[in-house]
Amino acid sequence: MRTIELQAPGGIENLRMVERPTLEPGRQEIVIRVKASALNYRDVEIARGSYHTNFALPLVPLSDGAGEVVAVGPEVSRFKIGDRVCGTFWQRWVGGSFVMAEASQQRGGPIDGMLSEFARLDEQAAVLAPPHLSDIEAATLACAGVTAWHALFTEGNLKPGETVLSLGTGGVSLFAVQFARTAGARVIVTSSSDEKLARAKALGAHDGVNYRDNPDWGSTVLELTDGRGADHIIEVGGPQSFAQSLKAAARCGQINVIGYLGGSEGSINPLDIFRRQVRARGIPVGSRESFEAMNRAIAVNGLRPVIDSVFPWHEAAEAFRYLEHSSPFGKVVLDHMQ
Repeated sequence: MRTIELQAPGGIENLRMVERPTLEPGRQEIVIRVKASALNYRDVEIARGSYHTNFALPLVPLSDGAGEVVAVGPEVSRFKIGDRVCGTFWQRWVGGSFVMAEASQQRGGPIDGMLSEFARLDEQAAVLAPPHLSDIEAATLACAGVTAWHALFTEGNLKPGETVLSLGTGGVSLFAVQFARTAGARVIVTSSSDEKLARAKALGAHDGVNYRDNPDWGSTVLELTDGRGADHIIEVGGPQSFAQSLKAAARCGQINVIGYLGGSEGSINPLDIFRRQVRARGIPVGSRESFEAMNRAIAVNGLRPVIDSVFPWHEAAEAFRYLEHSSPFGKVVLDHMQ
């Protein structure tokens, strides 16, 4: 089978198409023909060698993917040949708290990922894809979708009428917009682009704030909420934006720390957390339980992921560079059927 490996650290140019032996399922395992896979910034960092953890190489990248079950091993009970499934990010985090997650069981590093013709999954590390979604759409769910869902619902217990502030217009942020609006929340989005803010409003956001025009955007969020602030914040900017997120937060609000697109350097005054009694937590994607709950909501409400662009999977390096150097509105996906 054909597979794309990261063969050496330090750059996207180290991605190579290779031939590997055909996969056979073991006990309680399934093999899927990968129909589509999706990129996350984590994948770019792993490829260029700037991720906070080093993994053994060669490595098949990408945590996210969807495909069709083509083989099942002994004692498999959750799936049958022909099922359309998505792999989970955490291979052994079925449910419960993050204590149950194992760092050695993350797909796309250190476990081989989805950038291949076929992938072998533990049957406990896969979910049925929402039936109304295409393979391209289903491939986007495992990290960005589950992260937004886990933050707002599994951990955040979002209620109708609360305010959600979603930073940026990448995959996680736009999933948060869709989920929050469907749940009856008020949604505010930030971006450096008025055009992207208009597109986010078309998805359901109530207000948009251009952080380039309004560097003190936390104060703008307070104005928009009559001084109350946001109950839930999807914080993807990192230390450089966290101070403004604190300013924008409601008393006893929740800041979900997810990424650091604005950089990893900065300072935070912990007294600001104390003064507003804010709850700040890291969101490590989510469990299979969160994934399945999210998929039910996606199916019931007919939601569709926002796709920025689609590349043929053999042009993975170009897709990595696009994600690295552009600012996509939604997800970047690889079509394995091209």
